Amino acid sequence: MPENILTIENLTVDFTVRNALLHVLRGVSLEVIKGESLVIVGESGCGKSVLLKSILGLLEQNAKIVAGRILYRGNNLTSFQSEKDYQKIRGHEIAMILQDPMTSLNPLLTIGYQIEEAIAIHQPLRKVKRKEEVIRLLTEVGMKDPRKTRHYYPHECSGGMRQRVVIAIALACKPNILLCDEPTTALDVTIQEQVLNLLIHLQHKYQLTVVFITHDFGVVAKVADRVAVMYAGEIIEVGTSNDIFLDARHPYTWSLLASQPALYVPGEELIYLGGTLPNPQEEIQGDAFAPRNPWALERDFIYAPPYFKLSDTHQVKSWLMEKRAPKVEPPRIIKEYYQLENWRF
Repeated sequence: MPENILTIENLTVDFTVRNALLHVLRGVSLEVIKGESLVIVGESGCGKSVLLKSILGLLEQNAKIVAGRILYRGNNLTSFQSEKDYQKIRGHEIAMILQDPMTSLNPLLTIGYQIEEAIAIHQPLRKVKRKEEVIRLLTEVGMKDPRKTRHYYPHECSGGMRQRVVIAIALACKPNILLCDEPTTALDVTIQEQVLNLLIHLQHKYQLTVVFITHDFGVVAKVADRVAVMYAGEIIEVGTSNDIFLDARHPYTWSLLASQPALYVPGEELIYLGGTLPNPQEEIQGDAFAPRNPWALERDFIYAPPYFKLSDTHQVKSWLMEKRAPKVEPPRIIKEYYQLENWRF
């Protein structure tokens, strides 16, 4: 039986901004299976980064976990009260690769020093051994001439090199779970491919559990064992990679798939999802996606849908899955996409 290494239950997070209360996460529940690669996908502003920061206690001071639990090996991480509590988990148990390495690296310190600092906190190694470990880690992540490059400052490194450095820092702590906050967003296509291949290789080599967040379905298709689709602070569909790519059921997931540039047909209008995410300051009645959903039912505007279990791996939060709901078909472009022999973007 698959073992859940991390369980998120009904997580609710609010932010206070200029005396206004913003509801950013609204009852997120999600299970992370040991050894898997789980990708959380959704448009900007849906709460993906806030969800990962909540796990490690990295939320801003104006944020508050209102309800819910984050369970990791018997510990409820939301009950931690101090930095000292989180330091037992951060790095050594759960590490994170942030979105922009240029802002997460200290510009005044060499990359070798910053990697060595992470080693010193979590591993009882002497200085000579720590320097050897720095060189080994830089070699592991594909840095050329690590004995020389460990003396570089962040501004002397390219975007791809900086991304490899933050991966090395995360690996230095020998974590069980690696959280990746859009690790390839700022990179060009060729470097993005190299970094993704590196992360896949490291996951298998070190038997890591990896959680990615992205809005790029190309990344999803390449790395995901399972996919969780997020909208307006909720998980609205979750399933295996095949469940999502070949049998998506939520209209929002259809919209995300249909709007991929890879499916564009020359001469035809590019498909896009109209409207915007709901205002997080306002209470949502019914289904958050209803105002943008061309297949919305009357009850979508009144009652929030529950999760409907389609299989042991596939769950959808939509009234369209209810037995009495009218049968709707996905857009034509999605049907054609299902027929492609090579369906990955």
